[in-house]
Amino acid sequence: MTERQPRSDQRAQDQDQNEVSLDSANVARPAGAHGYAGAVAVANEPEGPLGRPELATSDTELAVAYEAGVAPKARSQWAYARIRFFRHKLAVLSLIVLVLIGLVALFAERVAPYGFEYIPFTDAEALLENPNLIQESLNRPPQLEGKHLFGTDNLGRDYLSRVIFGLRTSLWVAFFVALLSTAIGTAVGAIAGYYGGVVDNLLMRFTDLILTLPGLAVLLTASAFLGQGDPLKVGLILAALFWTALARLVRGTFLSLREKEYVEAAKASGASDARIIVRHMLPNSLGPIIVNMTLVIAGAILVEAALSFLGFGIQPPNPALGSLISQGQAEGLRTWWLVTFPGLTIVVIALAINFVGDGLRDALDPTQRRVRA
Repeated sequence: MTERQPRSDQRAQDQDQNEVSLDSANVARPAGAHGYAGAVAVANEPEGPLGRPELATSDTELAVAYEAGVAPKARSQWAYARIRFFRHKLAVLSLIVLVLIGLVALFAERVAPYGFEYIPFTDAEALLENPNLIQESLNRPPQLEGKHLFGTDNLGRDYLSRVIFGLRTSLWVAFFVALLSTAIGTAVGAIAGYYGGVVDNLLMRFTDLILTLPGLAVLLTASAFLGQGDPLKVGLILAALFWTALARLVRGTFLSLREKEYVEAAKASGASDARIIVRHMLPNSLGPIIVNMTLVIAGAILVEAALSFLGFGIQPPNPALGSLISQGQAEGLRTWWLVTFPGLTIVVIALAINFVGDGLRDALDPTQRRVRA
């Protein structure tokens, strides 16, 4: 008859088998409140296939680690934001689309099959070889022959090439407006929120004044008086009106941050106001600033296209998507591709930027728990 082992001995034996010894050299204090990463507990187990010790993964091993007071490796706020962003599938896909569009616009001379103003029947040799070249080149619908994927206009110019060159100009204006308006709005909002009092009242009343102005009327008037057709002038006019929303947003954030303990500690240590704003408060406000900048890019592209369509924005010989739509609209519905393809390009860019901004908002919001697909 088999001798039965006492229950207490069997329990002790099972505990010895499941016990994991922790290397004291790898046990450090948990991550502190200031973001210093704590060490990870590493079990004294056989080495893995790469010659590295395998980390504890079972419930028993994790329980032993927690009982030992060892915290898992701490990640920074930006690391968690990156993880949350890449879980947003639509935002990642939109980011890939934007990168591809940006590369196409950046290398327009190499990607475009023809030049922006290239007219095929101006080539004497080609005209001698094909006397019907003029009739065959004008207002051709989209076709694979001759690589005219977006068709041609009333002068026989390849519209795919014109859209690519116009895309580069529109993106340049949009990014210029986003950077300049973000710099102005951040500076105004930071100064108003940090100092408060009379400075806050003056800056915010000026901001409210800009907000009450009818945007389209101001843009049309400024374009008429300051000049039109130059992408730089159009960008300056747009940036002068796009900074107000960000200024109010940054001001509210700074009003909350200036009451924090680390700001009071920086003041007590003798730090200057500029150092407190730039080194301590501004990094904690980057989340809403980045999200707002992405949305400004989408808005700037749409407004620039509207101005160019109305004849107050970028005009030939400078290429722009809005001016291409305006030129195509004059031809009527018979040449539908002259309006459709530049318009679809603007829609795709605006949607992609908005999806990226949505993903950044979810990623940079520390209270966000639900990740949208």
